[in-house]
Amino acid sequence: MALSNQYLTELAQAYGIATEFWDWKGRLTEVTDETVIAILAALDVSAADPESAAAALEQVRLRPWSRLLPPCVVTEQGTVDSVQVHVPDGEPVQLSVRLEDGGLRDLRQVDDFEAPRWVDGVLVGQASFELPANLPLGYHRLQAITADAQLETSLIVTPSFLGFPDSLGDKRAWGYAVQLYSLSSADSWGVGDLLDLADLATWSASQQYAGFVLVNPLHAAEPDAPIEPSPYLPTSRRYVNPLYLRPEAIPEYAELGEAERAEIRQAKNELRAALVGAELIDRDLIWAAKVRALQVVHARGLRPARRMALNHFLRREGRSLLQFATWSALATVHGHDWRTWPSQYHRPSAPAVAEFADQHAELISFFAWLQWVADDQLRAAQSAAHDAGMRVGIMNDLAVGVGPQSAEAWTYSNLFASGMGVGAPPDHFNQTGQSWGQAPWRPDRLDELSYAPFRSMVAGILRHCGGIRVDHIMGLFRLWWIPEGMSAAQGSYVRYNHEAMVGILALEAVRAGALVVGEDLGVVEPWVREYLRRRGILGTSVAWFERDDQGCPLPPQAWREYCLASVTTHDLPPTAGYLADEHVRLQHRLGLLTESLETELGNAAAEREAFIASLRAGGYLSADPASTQDVVEALHRYLVATPSRILCAALTDAVGDRRTQNQPGTSTEYPNWRVPLSGPDGRPLALEDLYRNERSFRLATIMNDFAVPLNPPDEAELAPLG
Repeated sequence: MALSNQYLTELAQAYGIATEFWDWKGRLTEVTDETVIAILAALDVSAADPESAAAALEQVRLRPWSRLLPPCVVTEQGTVDSVQVHVPDGEPVQLSVRLEDGGLRDLRQVDDFEAPRWVDGVLVGQASFELPANLPLGYHRLQAITADAQLETSLIVTPSFLGFPDSLGDKRAWGYAVQLYSLSSADSWGVGDLLDLADLATWSASQQYAGFVLVNPLHAAEPDAPIEPSPYLPTSRRYVNPLYLRPEAIPEYAELGEAERAEIRQAKNELRAALVGAELIDRDLIWAAKVRALQVVHARGLRPARRMALNHFLRREGRSLLQFATWSALATVHGHDWRTWPSQYHRPSAPAVAEFADQHAELISFFAWLQWVADDQLRAAQSAAHDAGMRVGIMNDLAVGVGPQSAEAWTYSNLFASGMGVGAPPDHFNQTGQSWGQAPWRPDRLDELSYAPFRSMVAGILRHCGGIRVDHIMGLFRLWWIPEGMSAAQGSYVRYNHEAMVGILALEAVRAGALVVGEDLGVVEPWVREYLRRRGILGTSVAWFERDDQGCPLPPQAWREYCLASVTTHDLPPTAGYLADEHVRLQHRLGLLTESLETELGNAAAEREAFIASLRAGGYLSADPASTQDVVEALHRYLVATPSRILCAALTDAVGDRRTQNQPGTSTEYPNWRVPLSGPDGRPLALEDLYRNERSFRLATIMNDFAVPLNPPDEAELAPLG
């Protein structure tokens, strides 16, 4: 349906704003004028009345004709493509490609019958040039030369198909999904850290033959209290949360004197005393203690070779790291929301920021050093995973976005759409819609920047891991924008250049030899899954959501090969809790249901019984009556029976945990992202408890499809040497 005037409708289409969409109940839903006008305003387009909309539409139509070259050109290797240049009508132009390795390729001009147009009093013509299929992968430059001008723009040649890395060959792999913060060890600081991750990978690979460990996003959080608990709402997706560091694993710790070590021991002992009896993870308390230890290690200084390594890291990261470290220092002085800082600090390039950096050089140096240490410990975790036999290793998670107050929004303030939030329209599990507290990137600005922020972010995450899971990968295609002051249900979809973003994701994965999984759950346009499959990006399949046209559980053989298959996800309770309908009761307590509790419990019971019947019919469940553990194991047998190449078991399912890590649509109403890993009795489990956990070995036997059961190592194998 058209909006109130045709200019607004066409303008929305030109900027990729949906004027209607299909909701979760299959109804065609119209977007209001108010929503479209607000989104256009966030893109600096005035369309409050027909006259403004008409003028803006004419401007966007002429924009390509007013520039010699487009701001960025993205193409697939192996396909013949073309690029258009615009010059005064009749004026000759030459176009060539300066390759990433320094080579030069002239491009052939092809026929173009587009009529010339008048732009600001000049008759402008269009010329087309062929981009050949054999251009090498990489980030190249298009170079246009006219009689009186020379201009360059970005040309990105991306893989047509990614697929599986060579390390996997034609074999399938399985691994654990873990919320790293929830799994602490006897020696860590009350929260799971990167050394715990290395040990988890070693255990699951050497004892259970797992091929990867999928972790929650490790993105950077606030530099001091209060620290946002959600790993999906970071301050920067390019850098790492130093909460995950192990101070004692830093090489300089071994060089400390006894007094310095005593200071660190005291901080750790005081923290442990404060955490006695705590039921939830307290990031603020933990970071306050850990940062004391890190400051002691940092003050020790570096040997010459280690200083060289740090300097190399700083040079490689360049301005990006300097700006992040400067934001961190500013945030400790002026608060976490840069929009509330004195106005002279609102832009990274401002003279006042440079003056602040001079005055706080040591603090900025500390924050940059933290990222170097994190890079080193991430490398060590991936190395431990490979050494233990993992073919993929660590698989990192990429969050959808950041908040408008974040370091990323400060660094790239012009890249974000002001007055907009990101979320999701109403669906079955969140019937009032979701607002994620994130700010969206502007598609037009991404194009103008040749996707550099996205490129560097993906490359940084893939540097020390064997795979990446992209949360809500539909965000590379479209995002649900919510104008400030409106409800989540009053937003609309805004489209991105998915060919560019998926292509860059694949290009960086090829260079890293990594696996890419896209989380494509929820409301997804059918063609999106087809496109991702064509590009060799894996989807995500969760047992509870996989159903046929009649709403019955999908037979295992009908599942996708190109997907990461699991029984559950972090936005649902562990399977034991799900089978007990804890998700329904929790949603009811929090006021998130639009139907009555009795109705939803009835729906959940019908869903559960249908699945159990399907498990029995397929021979995956024989026990009668079946215990919760029987059903959990049967669901994983069902998973193994699918053709899916990558299988994932939640660590919570491996130990019998029942508590939900995250309830979407809530913030303070539920302790999201603060629940420690626990056993069936609700008591927290340490990493060392896993080593003898029989439940996990039973599940690993199923995931490996072994006839002979795996067993925990005996006491002698776990005893310290000597």
